[in-house]
Amino acid sequence: MPDTPKDGAAAQADEKHTELLPEDFYYEGPYLVFTAAYHLKRGYCCNSGCRHCPYRDEDHSC
Repeated sequence: MPDTPKDGAAAQADEKHTELLPEDFYYEGPYLVFTAAYHLKRGYCCNSGCRHCPYRDEDHSC
């Protein structure tokens, strides 16, 4: 699934962005959901089908 469980959220954050800011995510039940702002900071598509992937309309099949 595109969402990351809360207990592993810090481990799932990209190495460049180990500190998550409030605009980078929100919680939906027990899941941490990354926002488009976070993905843009990351700078690339991880091809995991993320809900808010800003790269979805490019050459990726997120």
